[in-house]
Amino acid sequence: MELVTFLLQFILHVDTYLETFVRNYGAWVYALLFLIIFVETGVVVMPFLPGDSLLFVVGAMCGLGLMSLPLSIGLLIAAAILGNQCNYAIGRYFGPKVFQWEDSRFFNRKAFDQAHAFYEKYGGITIVAARFMPFLRTFAPFVAGVARMTRSKFSFYDVTGGILWVGGIVTAGYLFGGIPWVKTNLDKIIWAMILIPGLLILLGAWKARRKAFSV
Repeated sequence: MELVTFLLQFILHVDTYLETFVRNYGAWVYALLFLIIFVETGVVVMPFLPGDSLLFVVGAMCGLGLMSLPLSIGLLIAAAILGNQCNYAIGRYFGPKVFQWEDSRFFNRKAFDQAHAFYEKYGGITIVAARFMPFLRTFAPFVAGVARMTRSKFSFYDVTGGILWVGGIVTAGYLFGGIPWVKTNLDKIIWAMILIPGLLILLGAWKARRKAFSV
């Protein structure tokens, strides 16, 4: 319970935690950020880490001169790409076995099924689109591995999505994170970055289920 509380506080106040870490540990922040992005994208049981909001805050901190923008973008793109490659490899290794898994402490069956349905409908572009969707971005590369997408095709979408996701959100944070209104309402922006994609996923799942029942 304490871990859940800490994670919730970290996600909602990632700007405060990250700034404190930078001031106390300096360049070690890059190792921490690499680890967080790699784990969120590379370990299928860790879909709850604050990817989008973290990237936005990193950009804002770069705008304040607390971090290097080129180093942050380059390092986090590498983390995002390598994380997806790891997740894909895990999916290829386990293959069809995952379809027999049930909900557990470390595996969310519903989220997996949603990612699989989205992938089946939209193909490789899912790897790019899912980058901007919490939870789905953790499962999409895993599902691609399970579905035996070729490594070359997956890598193309992986690199494209990683560049767009990291580069786009960090740059947005860099350009807009220092605006007084944004700084004042950052907690609301973080909630929006979490809830809006989640609502879109739920809407898509509801429409898919409704369509399935109407057939």
